Amino acid sequence: MIVSHKHRFIFLKTKKTAGTSIELALTKLCGEDDVITPLAEADEAARAGGMGARNWERHGWWQSRRPFLKRRMFRRVAQDYGFYNHMTAKAAKELLDDDQVWRSYFKFAFDRNPWDRQVSYYHHCYRNQSERPSFDRFVESDRRARLNNFDIYAIDGEVAVDFVGRYETLAEDLKHALSQVHIRDDVALPRAKGTFRKDPTPYRDYYTPETQRRVGEWYQREISLLDYEF
Repeated sequence: MIVSHKHRFIFLKTKKTAGTSIELALTKLCGEDDVITPLAEADEAARAGGMGARNWERHGWWQSRRPFLKRRMFRRVAQDYGFYNHMTAKAAKELLDDDQVWRSYFKFAFDRNPWDRQVSYYHHCYRNQSERPSFDRFVESDRRARLNNFDIYAIDGEVAVDFVGRYETLAEDLKHALSQVHIRDDVALPRAKGTFRKDPTPYRDYYTPETQRRVGEWYQREISLLDYEF
């Protein structure tokens, strides 16, 4: 995620919505005092020549809000020190030093057709495995299968950002979001993490009537908000 004091915006990074590409692009706009959360090592390397992760530490490990057994004592993990990737709106708001920042800055996030997003997430989850279960089995029994994007940009079930863009119209919607903070220049979007899904099969072909129904139930809030259809 990014909190830009220079341009007065807050970007909340959702999952499987080209969030890393967006963050790499936005980083180039940031100033020294802006909050930029750490990325994976390979993605940090892609920020070479621009602004890297900074200003994300807000407290010590012992003040982490995560359950004690989930904290990493011997490896620095951003979740235990302050702002972090895929941080929820609620957590970000609580961590900002000034509530006026949250209320006055332009806040935005992106989401994606949940049926397409679920297939992308399936490939992501098994990207390092030579064999993977069927998509049906993943949806029906894998405890990792359900994403929480709506809860990233909502607080207590209500959308907490000023704009939710669509992955399907990414460049256009990012341009609209930035125009709200008077950034009119075109921002180049690098391609990051777009290689996990090598199968060209259309996402609809992955589904049975049962998995289509299940995914629709899981993500009814996103579907209603952004008028997505299977």
